Amino acid sequence: MNYGLFEGYSMLHHHRKDLGGDWITPWESLQRCCWNRYISSCMRWPGHYSCAPYPYFSRRHFSLTWRPACLFESRIQFQYLNWRPEHLNQTSFIHLSNCSMSSEGDEPSSKRRKHQGVIERHWEYIYNNNKENTKILGDKNVEPKCEDSENKFDFSVISYNILSQDLLEDNSHLYRHCRRPLLHWSFRFPNILREIKHFDADVLCLQEVQEDHYGTEIRPSLESLGYHCEYKMRTGKKPDGCAICFKHTKFSLLSVNPVEFYRPDIPLLDRDNVGLVLLLQPKIPCAASPAICIANTHLLYNPRRGDIKLTQLAMLLAEISSVAHQKDGSFCPIVMCGDFNSVPGSPLYSFIKDGKLNYEGLAIGKVSGQEQSSRGQRILSIPIWPPNLGISQNCVYELQQVPKVENTDDNLAQTQLEKAEVVVTAEKLSSHLQHHFSLSSVYSHYFPDTGIPEVTTCHSRSAITVDYIFYSAEKDDVAREPGAEVTLLGGLKLLARLSLLTEQDLWTVNGLPNENNSSDHLPLLAKFRLEL
Repeated sequence: MNYGLFEGYSMLHHHRKDLGGDWITPWESLQRCCWNRYISSCMRWPGHYSCAPYPYFSRRHFSLTWRPACLFESRIQFQYLNWRPEHLNQTSFIHLSNCSMSSEGDEPSSKRRKHQGVIERHWEYIYNNNKENTKILGDKNVEPKCEDSENKFDFSVISYNILSQDLLEDNSHLYRHCRRPLLHWSFRFPNILREIKHFDADVLCLQEVQEDHYGTEIRPSLESLGYHCEYKMRTGKKPDGCAICFKHTKFSLLSVNPVEFYRPDIPLLDRDNVGLVLLLQPKIPCAASPAICIANTHLLYNPRRGDIKLTQLAMLLAEISSVAHQKDGSFCPIVMCGDFNSVPGSPLYSFIKDGKLNYEGLAIGKVSGQEQSSRGQRILSIPIWPPNLGISQNCVYELQQVPKVENTDDNLAQTQLEKAEVVVTAEKLSSHLQHHFSLSSVYSHYFPDTGIPEVTTCHSRSAITVDYIFYSAEKDDVAREPGAEVTLLGGLKLLARLSLLTEQDLWTVNGLPNENNSSDHLPLLAKFRLEL
């Protein structure tokens, strides 16, 4: 519980500085604190469930959760689905349960579940819609195999926010449902490494990679598994960053292109987020195979700063455009991974998928769709970022830049593709953003049979989708998106994806992190085919 939210309310007369007890408060006082709104209007699970089996305040009003077993002091049963505040008399008391742990072995009552165990995730075969091949993950014989030949190249990609230990400790209120020994890095890292070994992906896009752990444990462990690793730390004093790792046996490195979203000369860009873009050459007999552009990022979290999020995304897209641009004017295949801190259907998400966004009149707090609050209602300025950023409304560089190349393979001189910058003329002020890629999401974000949302992250405060794998789709794979006006040199075909889960599924194993899954995010995994 975030007690700071209640400091201004005298009704909570039992002020507490510790995290050891529960709140009991008169109903009429709590109703005043809720601005006289029906609690029924807030009845939902975190993660946008439309109803809940017991009353729950959404986190935009309070950071508290109910204890269903002892909701009222009298413990009187009632019909929850027909419940209204007027059903309580003015002397009723509400018992608000604390989510803290009284000892290391305890779990919070509000998130306790009867079942513990391993999350079951299965492969969903997309190519040819072969649903009969869908089986539970665990039997190695049913995983789709990556096959290479002279006319096709198969490869797999993971996007995984592994939860920086420093960030975990700085935001411990998000993990009150966890037993404390499970949160130690000495317990978490072996689990994360075990997952990576099990999935055996050809490319890893990792977020929240803590620098000291990267140098001493993560990189050496991944190199021992046959990966080449590239890392970009966040700017300023932030201790984590993004890493892209790929198997030596599958790819050669052509270029490394870090992207820093912090610009000291631009007040808007005062955050330390980063991106990383690699250009990789598939190792296959066909000498004419195109390179593949792999991008990884972790955009700003702050739900009220959609202006910064969109600008960071534009900077990443401009770098991708520069790296993936070929001599003949086409673009090589693109895979863009990361934690975008935006939900499906939000304006930012729609911009990535549709290739265009008219942001006129759009409030900065609505860009990412993370919160439906009254905060962040300032309207986006036109243009969002200043001209001296050097990026057009088409998300390409306006000025010629000198390419920077780091840490390349020995054969770089023979294989490197020239980095071409797109030069555009000055534009009139416009509220229309565009990019030139036909990008699709690996995941559909809702279960087709039930309409229940998939989630990629789940902790004590929320369960939503913020992690994605986007890819430049082959024409036959998906209809061409409106913003894609340039030619792709070979699109990607999605072969299979590792299924996601519902919030309810995750709470059967006590949410995230848990005994077997040591991040508060799920790894996303997809297998692609490049036909030559």
